[in-house]
Order: sequence, then C-alpha cells, then structure tokens
Amino acid sequence: MKQPDERGYFGDYGGQFVPEVLVQPLVELTHAVREAFADGSFWNEHRRLLHDYVGRPTPLWVAGNLSSRIGGATISLKREDLNHTGAHKIVNALGQALIARRMGRQRLIAETGAGQHGVATATAGALLDIPVEIYMGTEDVERQALNVYLMHLLGAKVHEVDSGSRTLKDATNEAFRDWAASAGNTFYIIGSAVGAHPYPYMVRELTRVIGNEARTQCLDRFATLPEHVVACVGGGSNAIGIFSAFIDDTEVRLWGVEAAGRGLEMLGNHAASLTAGTVGVLHGARTFVLQDRAGQISATHSVSAGLDYPGVGPEHAHLKATGRVTYLAVSDREAEEAFALLARCEGIVPALESAHAIAYACRLAEQMPSQGRILVNLSGRGDKDAVRLASDIATVGAHS
Repeated sequence: MKQPDERGYFGDYGGQFVPEVLVQPLVELTHAVREAFADGSFWNEHRRLLHDYVGRPTPLWVAGNLSSRIGGATISLKREDLNHTGAHKIVNALGQALIARRMGRQRLIAETGAGQHGVATATAGALLDIPVEIYMGTEDVERQALNVYLMHLLGAKVHEVDSGSRTLKDATNEAFRDWAASAGNTFYIIGSAVGAHPYPYMVRELTRVIGNEARTQCLDRFATLPEHVVACVGGGSNAIGIFSAFIDDTEVRLWGVEAAGRGLEMLGNHAASLTAGTVGVLHGARTFVLQDRAGQISATHSVSAGLDYPGVGPEHAHLKATGRVTYLAVSDREAEEAFALLARCEGIVPALESAHAIAYACRLAEQMPSQGRILVNLSGRGDKDAVRLASDIATVGAHS
C-alpha cells in the first residue's frame, strides 16, 4: 500500500478541505503520526494491547455449513466479531488513543453510527484514563440503544445529534465542530478511513493488521490465497484493513459491498457512494459522495447504521478509479436474509453491516466451482442489531 502524497492525496482523492482553525491541528497530528509510526515502542505497545486486551489474532473460520447450503465455492470468515467490544473498531480506536496520549491530549471525542466505534473509543478511554465524549445521531441512538447503554456504562458522555438526517453524517459534523473549538486539548478519534489527511492513512495503517493476519492464516491453512476477498464498505475502515494485505496479489479479486438500502434508483434510499455517487468534498476530503444536482449532500438510508453515510474514504475512491477493487451494493432485504442465514448455518450472528458482505459472498460462491475460495471480513457481531430486529418483529406481530 502506498502512502498518500505530500498533499494527503491517493491519486485524485483525499486532501485537507478544512476551515483555517483546523489547519494547524492537522499539521500537529500529521507530525505526531509520523513520529509514532517510526517509533518501535509505539507499535510494540499497540501489538501488546491487541494481543493481551483485544484478543488478537482473530481466528479464520471455514464456514462449511454455509458453503454447503449455498453450493459452489468455500466461504471463510475473518472473525473480527470476536475482538473485545465485538468489532474491528477497537483496533483503530486503541491506536489513535495511544497517539492522543503521546500528544498529551486530555480529552477524546468521536462520532459513531452503529455504536461500535463509540463503544471502542469509550473502552480505550477507560483503559487509558482519558475522558471520552461521543456524538451520535438520534435515529442511531434509537436503533442502537444497547451500544448507547454500553458507552454510558464505560464512562463516556453521549451527545445526541438531532439535526439533519440525525445519523452518522450529522454526528460527524458535530464532532468536527467540537474539535475546531477545542483542538488544543482534544483528540478526535475518527472511526473510519475518512476525513482530512492524515486520518485515512492513519486508520489504514492501524487496521492493516486484519489483512496481514488473514493473509498469513490463508497461506497456513490452505497453502494458497483466496480467489476473492469481500468486505462491507461504509466509510471503509474494515475493508481497507483487509484489502491492504492483498493489493499486490493481482490474482486475488477484491470486492467492496455498499448499502443499496431500498434501491439505487433515488437519492435518500441508499448509502452507496461509490456505486451510485459522484465526486465531491465531505468532511475534509475529496472523494465519492451522495449529492444532489446543486452539490448538497444527500440524505441516506441503510438498515445498518454503520453503512448509513453519504461518503467513503478517499483511498477507496482511488482503488475504484484504478480498478483494483470492484464496488457494488446489496439491499436491506438481502442483508437481513444473510444475517439470518449465517446465524442458522454457523451459529454466528453477524452485524448487519457485515451481513452485506455475507450476502454478496453467497451470491459469488454460487457462480464458482467447489474448489474456489472466498474470504469475507466479518467486521462485527450482531447483538446490537438483534435487539432492534427482535423489536421490529414483535411490533409487526402486534399489529398483524
């Protein structure tokens, strides 16, 4: 994986489109990231926490029952749902929190959609004894109530954002406003590979452990690499983490799966920035976004709160432009079906975000011979979604 250029661009995408008040904080952060990444003691501490606290390496699971049910290729799962806190987000949150401590910051802030990044940041703050405040849209607060409780339990303050679409985009807006007013003592832990430089690069480097582990595990287990690697894409942290180890393996096809929601025909019904969006600027970076003809950022929809975002990390935009990764979209209905299918076949309840990747992997497996191999990044577990889906089913039953 290449570093961004001196302007923070991956090809034509990236940069620092921020108000003047954030220019110097980004300069300081860029310097701190370079220092940390060049310091072996930083990586030693990060690896120690990932091993002793998070529980890495996460296992590679051959989903034999699911593969037999679908027919065709064998599907394997990189079990990021087995991380402490239940998703890949803790890997990035701990790394950024360690950088915040090196910088002497006394406060952590974060945005969250599905709540997993909020829980991960609250966990990192509790571990390192740094106060945490989380911004979360009120719609997501309602549909991810379990994670909101966990954030409070971990000692974080949760700010409910009631503006705009009341989802991840608006939570991110408020977190940026907070950071602009408090950058001297605050570190903003961004939860995905989005934002102004150096955030996309920093998040990729912290999460590439996912791909490094998976690549080694595939070679150890099968003596070969998978033919396909599949990951869901909202902002794109779990996907860039697993893709990073396979970019140079041109025989391995990489697939990023976005949220088609209720359909791609109309803005506001989906969250597929790469599949159906256009180039624009969002939250500090030039990338693919969902916008109307006037250039205003569009409302989005996905059954999965973590994919419900109108933009994507700039490195994903570059990978789309170069053709190295193919991006497509899976509907709410397909994701919900895959959510239930994996649970029934393997006894594994995936996050609805991850279920988008499972849905496409199943579609892909059907078209392949039995000796084919597909690797899916199972980015999180579905406790948070099971609570809401059970409530929805109960409501439907009461009204029927």
